[in-house]
Amino acid sequence: VQLQASGGGLVQAGGSLRLSCAASGLSFTTHGMGWFRQAPAKEREFVAVISWSGTSTGYEDSVKGRFAISRDNAKNMVYLQMNALKPEDTAVYYCATPRQAYKASVFVTDYDFWGQGTQVTVSS
Repeated sequence: VQLQASGGGLVQAGGSLRLSCAASGLSFTTHGMGWFRQAPAKEREFVAVISWSGTSTGYEDSVKGRFAISRDNAKNMVYLQMNALKPEDTAVYYCATPRQAYKASVFVTDYDFWGQGTQVTVSS
């Protein structure tokens, strides 16, 4: 399984970024996908999750209403649209998927495969 995250960068507070994650080596249509982030000296934390079909999503409270997760099962892609970015959103963002099919979770420990991460920096 390979996950390749991209789309990070430097943006001013209030700006937007769209992260992408390309997945290969798995039956993409049967796997939930999650986005997580890790700021310096902090634990990796949940950001957003989407079910294998795309019909269910979940968000960490601080990003609700600002971030939107989506997927394109025809392209094996998952996205994270981030709007109204704040300096506290600065982190390395990772896409991930569990080994188990038909599983979508908010817990870091439920995920087995991780992308390499993409840096998001929000300046004030």
